[in-house]
Amino acid sequence: MMREDVAVSPRRMGASPAPPYVIGLTGPIASGKSSVAELLRQRGAEVIDADRVYRDLLAPRSALWKRVVDRFGPTIVGSDGNIDRAALADIVFADPDALGELDRITHPAVIAEIRDRIAQTSSPLVVLEAVKLVQSGLAADVDALWFITADPETRLRRLISRSGMDEASARTRIAAAPSTVPEGVTVDAIIDNSDDLASTSSAVDDAWHAVRWDSTPEKQKQLMPSQKERS
Repeated sequence: MMREDVAVSPRRMGASPAPPYVIGLTGPIASGKSSVAELLRQRGAEVIDADRVYRDLLAPRSALWKRVVDRFGPTIVGSDGNIDRAALADIVFADPDALGELDRITHPAVIAEIRDRIAQTSSPLVVLEAVKLVQSGLAADVDALWFITADPETRLRRLISRSGMDEASARTRIAAAPSTVPEGVTVDAIIDNSDDLASTSSAVDDAWHAVRWDSTPEKQKQLMPSQKERS
């Protein structure tokens, strides 16, 4: 399915002879994107987590590590040489300008790495998980865009539970991250991940069923064969 609301990336212009079908997962922080990604991994997808790519690229003494440390100072570096992401978060989530500058420093490298991984994969189905998937321009690289959501209090509880931060810090983090896709961007599926895993799994199956019939017959033959018998 060709998306009409975003620019077409070079990969979509035929740079790869057999490109994978790419599902983009986005949504607000702590909405449960990773849970949905894992459900799709269990169904045969290769998952690319933009945050994990980001962490890989920030390995100590890497080029990106040096640029971030040069901008935000040595106090964000832990005793092991890694960037202390909590310390960096305290800076950027309290200052929108600093957050924007961090994005301008890191996004190009992360995007380039993600596009390279998509180009190199042998999997017929790739799931790309990213909070700022649309804002970064990566929506041009997906065939279907899924928006994962959850009610605000559920997201708050999840963020506090997984990060150990206090409620005020969690609310600041939630407020700083995008909670919707920009106006004019088409979303192919909305999955509410507020309830239990079984409910989310059922919603994933419904969304996948729609993707199957929107994709070409040739790609339908390649994608997730174990799901072909499900209706």
